[in-house]
Amino acid sequence: MEKLVGILERIVYENSETGYTIARLASRDYPNELITVLGDLATASAGESLALSGEWVNNPQYGRQFKIEGYETVLPATVVGLRKYLGSGMIKGIGPVMAARIVNKFGMDTMDVIEQTPEKLRNVAGIGKKRVDTIQEAWAAQREIKNVMLFLQSNNVSTAHAVKIYKTYESDAITVVRENPYRLADDIYGIGFKTADTISQNLGIAPESPHRVMAGIKYVLSHKADDGHVFLYREELLAACEEILDLPSDTIEAGMTELKAKEEIIPEDTPEGTAIYLAPFYHVEIGVTNAVSRLLQTPTRSVEIGFVDASIDRLEKQMGIHFAANQRAAVKTALTAKVMLLTGGPGTGKTTTTIGMLHLFEALEKRVLLAAPTGRAAKRISETTGREAKTIHRLLEFSPQNRGFKRDRENPLDADVVIIDEMSMVDIVLMNNLMKAIPQRATLIMIGDVDQLPSVGAGNVLTDLIASGQVTVVTLTEIFRQARESHIVTNAHRINRGKFPQTTGPADRNFFFIEEEDPDRAVDLICDLVKKRLPKHYGFHPMDDIQVLCPMRRGTVGSENFNKRLQAVLNDSSEEAIQGGRNFRVGDKVMQVRNNYDYDVFNGDIGRITGVDRIEKTVTIQFPEKRVAFDMADLNELVLAYGITVHKAQGSEYPAVIVPLMTQHYLMLQRNLLYTGITRAKELVVLVGTKKALGMAIRNNKVVERNSFLAERLREVLSGGGAPLQTFQSQP
Repeated sequence: MEKLVGILERIVYENSETGYTIARLASRDYPNELITVLGDLATASAGESLALSGEWVNNPQYGRQFKIEGYETVLPATVVGLRKYLGSGMIKGIGPVMAARIVNKFGMDTMDVIEQTPEKLRNVAGIGKKRVDTIQEAWAAQREIKNVMLFLQSNNVSTAHAVKIYKTYESDAITVVRENPYRLADDIYGIGFKTADTISQNLGIAPESPHRVMAGIKYVLSHKADDGHVFLYREELLAACEEILDLPSDTIEAGMTELKAKEEIIPEDTPEGTAIYLAPFYHVEIGVTNAVSRLLQTPTRSVEIGFVDASIDRLEKQMGIHFAANQRAAVKTALTAKVMLLTGGPGTGKTTTTIGMLHLFEALEKRVLLAAPTGRAAKRISETTGREAKTIHRLLEFSPQNRGFKRDRENPLDADVVIIDEMSMVDIVLMNNLMKAIPQRATLIMIGDVDQLPSVGAGNVLTDLIASGQVTVVTLTEIFRQARESHIVTNAHRINRGKFPQTTGPADRNFFFIEEEDPDRAVDLICDLVKKRLPKHYGFHPMDDIQVLCPMRRGTVGSENFNKRLQAVLNDSSEEAIQGGRNFRVGDKVMQVRNNYDYDVFNGDIGRITGVDRIEKTVTIQFPEKRVAFDMADLNELVLAYGITVHKAQGSEYPAVIVPLMTQHYLMLQRNLLYTGITRAKELVVLVGTKKALGMAIRNNKVVERNSFLAERLREVLSGGGAPLQTFQSQP
């Protein structure tokens, strides 16, 4: 191997998932050029002095490059090198200006001062005790992170997860990884079973190790929960584990026995076979069943029918409207039921009905709380009703310090009525936390569209509650006159009935289909629509008003490609942070993709990047309700949001929606996905693609089954206590 020593001038590209980096290196051996180096440089920062080992290669397009096989950090040998090294942003709290002051003060003794006598830094202008502490902590963390990285590299693992490993375990990081690398999959977001398994193999841990087998079983159950399943049948679980672990079934069954003994999985015999639950999912399904049952078995209020009818008549006069029969039935039911579901498609009057309920509850001096699963959905219901609405997490008062909700069975919500909108988005875990906090005296009213996509998380709560036959359901089906004038509304209902949308009509219609068979040309067309055509014709803001909704993440017309393309045409900011091969620029629209209780931001929250601080190693994001400074190590929890999947758009509304529909999406082309996508638009829908793909989506009405026993459990608990509650169902 050849050697190359120099200063890392700048990083051109870096993938934090693999550690692969392309960078420019200045070397005294080659004074007249910046050398392109490529390979694993995870945790190296611009300004560091590196000793690289590897080989020279010739790229036909880019010329001579140095391919890295290994490297080590060496301290800079000159004052200029020290300034660049310290000012690179590698140490939180030191930027280029402060680096120059420190090096000017201490010269080549700078590193010894930081390492051994950091209190001397207070002699530098602008550095107080707080900054000295910050620098000292950051330097110690940097050393530990490098130790973790070198340990992982020595086991042939290329990963930039070292920062998170260190943040989670600190000085115990290497010990934890050596003893049981599978803990990483349980403890650290972004490190899954497969990464842990790679580390394990390189450490020489036996494939049949109990740690590996148990981790593999939990991985399969967790992975299937991401697909919506609350449990797996034993045969499904065994087959999936055999494939993942490449081990015989008896070894996997031994692991299942041990997990059962540890109460980490819970098996339950059913007529269809043995259901295997991860313990938390079993307990939340039982918890929801018991809480809903208790609420339903609590005596309801008695309200005189004459009072109700007279109140609704007065309300119609006040609001200047006339309630349809089922809307009136819904308002009546809300006053007497303990648990009620209000469902219906767009334009059927769910909002008007909700406002009617609110007026009557307020007339009766009832305390009403409004909530929805996401901030965007909560904001919308607040705007349409004129009342305060919160996210469910904020309603339940999540405490980051205690990692739990303050509102629970011991400290229930102070409410007579709790109304939850966008119930199709609520998964079984969130439903359990909500039900814990509903007081026994209260009425629970849930509003949602059962024809939309189910929740991203595990369970099928809305559908299961209806299927149980134990909950009062009012379904609104009449499309009101004003809504019938919208092509978006009428086409949503056409699609829901399995019919093609009407894509021709007057020039001022709000629903368009642009046919384009070539995926690359479709992407170019959509970028032009976002940047020029729709803003020019309708006055839409390209970022704030227009949302591209994709059936899938991958592929030419997937959300990931649209994010790259639209970022390039809409945002030329030079202030950026690189993470996972993605550039996050100031001005970018970004989405949080997991619940982060430390930052108090949640899966699906969308914000705009307002600043990148290389000294403090933070990226500041303005969300609708707050501004958050993200540690750069947590940027893998964010994705660009110029284009997002339809699943991630649930509960949101946008002035304009563009949906690409190509046959390469055939795996995801389903009626409920298309229906959900177009009903996200308030003013304009543009479909771009092929009629064949559109037809595939409309014809595919097969809803993917999710393993859940909530409906059966509710029937079992409640059906013996009386006939199912009445269901109101209007005729189309």
